[in-house]
Amino acid sequence: MMNPKADWFFEEDSNWQKEYKALRTIVNSCGLTEELKWGVPCYTVQGNNVVLIHGFKDYCALLFHKGVLLSDEQQLLIQQTKNVQAARQLRFTNLEEIVSNEKLLKTYIYEAVEVERSGVQVQYKKTEDFEMPDEFRVKLDSDPNLKTAFDGLSEGRKKGYLLFFSSAKQSKTRESRIEKNLDRILMGKGLDD
Repeated sequence: MMNPKADWFFEEDSNWQKEYKALRTIVNSCGLTEELKWGVPCYTVQGNNVVLIHGFKDYCALLFHKGVLLSDEQQLLIQQTKNVQAARQLRFTNLEEIVSNEKLLKTYIYEAVEVERSGVQVQYKKTEDFEMPDEFRVKLDSDPNLKTAFDGLSEGRKKGYLLFFSSAKQSKTRESRIEKNLDRILMGKGLDD
């Protein structure tokens, strides 16, 4: 069912306006609840996120929140980045791709609904499975207060820092990132707090 709160997204002038509207029609025909989350249309079942519509410069997409659990027999689902654990996208670059694949899109949507209804959960990597840059390990080993503060952070905040620090290719950049965030860690804050 279409939600008037999401209308602005489909009416806003964009490169993907026709594609967004086609995706909306398809997703809404699958019996999901349309909501507006993170500034984009998000479709839920029993209050749980199933799929959302979003766009980028070169493509628009359906993002399946638990896409990693879908069978994806056609091998069409795309992992946005290597650090995205659960979500997967079906990407489109034109209206014809959407229209000609409506039946296939509904198959993915219905499977995503069944995954959500089944209650199966994604097995996320634990914090200790993330790369710990040597530069940060040295800091933690040499500063007990920093180690205590880091250990006291939520799992999500710890993962955020580890991903941010380890994504730098050069040691000098990793060291700089670590130095700039020491106070935040000591205050119990995450990267985005």
